[in-house]
Amino acid sequence: MKRQKKGLHALYAADPIGADERVFGRRSHPLTRRGFLSGLGTMSAALGADVVFHATMPAGLIPAALADSSAPFTLTGKDPRLTLLHARPINAETPAHLLDENVTSAARMFVRNNGIPPAAATAADWTLTVGGESARQPKRFSIAELKKRFTTVSQQLVIECGGNGRAEFQPPASGNQWTLGAVACPVFDGVRLADVLEDCGIAEDAVYVAYTGADRHLSGDPDKQAISRGIPLAKALEPESLIAFGMNGEALHPLHGHPLRLAIGGWPGSVSGKWLQGLLIRDRVHDGAKMGGSSYRVPCEPVAPGATVAAEDMCIIESMPVKSLITAPQTGLRHPQAEPLEVRGHAWGGDLSVAQVELSMDFGQSWLQAALEPPANRLAWQRWSLLLQLPQRGYYELWARATDSAGRAQPMVLPGWNPKGYLNNATHRVAVYAV
Repeated sequence: MKRQKKGLHALYAADPIGADERVFGRRSHPLTRRGFLSGLGTMSAALGADVVFHATMPAGLIPAALADSSAPFTLTGKDPRLTLLHARPINAETPAHLLDENVTSAARMFVRNNGIPPAAATAADWTLTVGGESARQPKRFSIAELKKRFTTVSQQLVIECGGNGRAEFQPPASGNQWTLGAVACPVFDGVRLADVLEDCGIAEDAVYVAYTGADRHLSGDPDKQAISRGIPLAKALEPESLIAFGMNGEALHPLHGHPLRLAIGGWPGSVSGKWLQGLLIRDRVHDGAKMGGSSYRVPCEPVAPGATVAAEDMCIIESMPVKSLITAPQTGLRHPQAEPLEVRGHAWGGDLSVAQVELSMDFGQSWLQAALEPPANRLAWQRWSLLLQLPQRGYYELWARATDSAGRAQPMVLPGWNPKGYLNNATHRVAVYAV
């Protein structure tokens, strides 16, 4: 009988504590790796250095140095180091160290498609229709008319897939297995969504604003939508909510919605509709494609991992949770122990700002506060940095934890499980070797 091979992630998913015994040679303490001395030698050999704070390393935790993997691919205008998760539709994420830019470039912005993008879309021929039950005066605009009639503004906005971090949930959740790279913070150029909606007249019974796009359903059926989602009217009227025709001072990249899209910061990226053709001012919560069932919804109340949740017990995701990302050093760095190490990254908090970012190098036993910069504007991410001295040679894990302006901090372990693996905002960790 041919022996079946099992990957490290699959092994730990089935039995984290048992995996410690199988991989590193000895069953550990139920909560930490204290008393793990025989297995510690095996772990150190696998990592190539002594684990300096091994006594406080949580049991059943795959070392960060062994948990990272990527596969290069090529798309026109995109960095070839992005990781392709799915080819139809195209979905690709950005390795954390490539997100070190203050303003995310188009080349390094993740791609999340639900359908097939329109072919040969041109700005000169594109039109946007505004209607719906609660639009007093339905209208149609060309992109040239939008630029002429309304004030052009620029906003740096965090766009993050609701499933960013899905790969870490156990039991596994269905969908693209994003690690941490389905997030970006470019500068969008466009007109305020509120200005266009108000120009068409908003009826008193309006509660929601939805979009329709030109992307085609994967089945090819013209009567089916790939995605059509929406947001409450109050979010649509925020001054940061944009109808965008540009990004970072240039035309939108074809994979990012050229020639027109929505840019709604702080909420799941799925509400920032690409290849925008229509806006609907609605007198009800929108019922378009991927608004119902479990799509972009989480249980209204906590559930046990693996539980089945009825559709009526699922709530629509709105503001994203607080989160941070270590963009430097790249995981696996070998750094001279005698030299200070600069650690830096970004943090964001959905509709809120970030109050502080902390860093731990001893598996969460102690924390150091990082310097935190203000955002470029509301709903942009915030840069943080810290100069760190590693006390001795060996293997370290750096963990980053952000706290938002309401006092809510990232959890050190996975947040509440949900069927679709949304809203994972556990602390980011990278591996560093002091040599």
